[in-house]
Amino acid sequence: MSKQLILCDCAGTQSIDSEALSRSTGLPCSKLHSALCTDQIEQAAQAISQGDAIICCAQEHRIFEALAQEIDQPAPAFVDLRDRAGWTADTASTLPKMTALIAEATLTPPLSKTIDLHSEGLCLILGAPEVAYAAAERLQESLAVTVLLETPSDPPHSRAYDVISGQLRHARGALGQFSVTIDRLQQLDVTGRSWTWDEARDGGQSVCDIILDLRGGQPLFPAPEKRDGYLRADPKSAPAVAEATLSASQLVGTFEKPLYVRSEPLLCAHSRAEQTGCTRCLDVCPTGAISPAGDHVSIDPMICAGCGSCAVLCPSGAITYDAPPTDALMRRIQTLAKAYAEAGGSAPRLLVVDQHGDQMVELAARHGRGLPADVIPLSVEALNSFGHAEALAALAAGFAEVSVLLSPRAERDVQDHELALATAIAGPYLHLLELNDPDQLSDRLFDRIGAQARVETPQRPMGTRRQITRQAAKALLPEAETLPLPEGAPYGAVLVAADKCTLCLSCVSLCPSGALGDNPDLPQLRFQEDACLQCGLCANVCPEDAIRYEPRLNLTSDALSQVVLHEEEPFACVECGSLFGVKSTIDKITEKLAGKHSMFANPDAARMIQMCDNCRVNAQFHQKNSPFAGAERPRVRTTEDYLSKRKDH
Repeated sequence: MSKQLILCDCAGTQSIDSEALSRSTGLPCSKLHSALCTDQIEQAAQAISQGDAIICCAQEHRIFEALAQEIDQPAPAFVDLRDRAGWTADTASTLPKMTALIAEATLTPPLSKTIDLHSEGLCLILGAPEVAYAAAERLQESLAVTVLLETPSDPPHSRAYDVISGQLRHARGALGQFSVTIDRLQQLDVTGRSWTWDEARDGGQSVCDIILDLRGGQPLFPAPEKRDGYLRADPKSAPAVAEATLSASQLVGTFEKPLYVRSEPLLCAHSRAEQTGCTRCLDVCPTGAISPAGDHVSIDPMICAGCGSCAVLCPSGAITYDAPPTDALMRRIQTLAKAYAEAGGSAPRLLVVDQHGDQMVELAARHGRGLPADVIPLSVEALNSFGHAEALAALAAGFAEVSVLLSPRAERDVQDHELALATAIAGPYLHLLELNDPDQLSDRLFDRIGAQARVETPQRPMGTRRQITRQAAKALLPEAETLPLPEGAPYGAVLVAADKCTLCLSCVSLCPSGALGDNPDLPQLRFQEDACLQCGLCANVCPEDAIRYEPRLNLTSDALSQVVLHEEEPFACVECGSLFGVKSTIDKITEKLAGKHSMFANPDAARMIQMCDNCRVNAQFHQKNSPFAGAERPRVRTTEDYLSKRKDH
């Protein structure tokens, strides 16, 4: 069954050409309603009952979802035409933009992956007695509460909740699985007429599902607002304490937590042979969900808050964003650009927003000038999941500019890094908008009307983020060869100082991506630039300090093939003539040891330095006083020996 667009002009406040929209989208349209969520709700029910309806209003989605449930039908799809396109001060046609938004809405969203969090309501409250006891009184009916005081005090004579005293040394975990370590732990003996504290002890262990922190000091965890189950409030603010207490009361039951990222440990370039290489994800994770685990890193899905920073910075693809996957985001970008162009539009601009940005767009549309007709908003779950590869793919797909509206929840340094990298490749067509005023947002976007597309023929790169970056860069800069990049870029060359390198090939053995290789027949160090992650492992392991990096993006075919970084003349075995090593190295060793070291004092022993492995072992075995030599082996007895012995008797 074909999808149908259910149109509403919101009491005549926006202009929608239903016939033109049907032609440009290829989808049937309903008649143009004016009050679909109120007076015409029966017509909405009829449209939903027919199935595959796309309601072109997002503001009242709860009403239409409830209506679908009431008539026992699947919830319809939604697309926001009013705030994103209809309510605008721009006099240009909004048809291409509406077509693009509808095309995006018809895409099948990927299935989300989740993990269950179980909370039985075990709550630990931290804070001064007067604040903690008051919170415990409010929560005692819904949660199993324990109050932790820093010093013993007179507790209320109530068995509705427990009271302990001690110093919280360490806490870890998240909702449903917190574990705490408490020093100077004292428990309350509630037997008898007078309650007393028992003797203090260190290292007390306990678990809980929820932590309500009313101390007002340093938080227990980094990025505390992103830690599920950890609620924190200033004890001096009664409204904040009340809100945190109310939130705690709701954290009982089973909750679905998205699995935000996917990891491939074999691709990770964190470490090899106890040498540390890439630490990008470890350095940027705001919650501490990532930790070293040998040669790779480990991600705790319970702690991960899904900011996307690790995935966008990972040079190897060992960590990829999965809520939704990267390819789904690329498909949305390309669909928007393609539909906009096919509807007659040219040079659209992309505005990347998260939930904070959605609210900014809504306020700008309702109270201000809205968005220009050529600005297409793209909503993402995590702003930092949109990096340089996605920005370059958008420009290659036909967008004239890409702007990212910063959010309070986004990591600014990650966005700065990705913007600098994308700008170094594509030029000044990418912008970070740090605005909190909807009118300023509209003004900034209206001031840049008239931008030109970056490519004549739109390209839709596919593959990994590294492959997409390369394809998009070649589409944007078809004549370019090598582009310099800022420090810390995940693309670049390995430079080797020939006067230092001894071709020990330690770097080859540790390279996690196979960018560095050897030649089994000749003493050579080979390099494939396209595979290099600039992870730092080869430079860290090089005993001669002969390696350094040059951040750059090589767009020539040379980057896809192996080139020789350093080579030397091989040495021929003096015994058999086979090539087995580097001539300069063998000469240096011979010069330092022959006749100067006790093991190589005589000419025959010194000559072994210049032999291949097989010949050296053979020479050592047959030399005089060889340590490998043993007593003469006895002659093998034969049948004739036994027969002759019998004849003698």
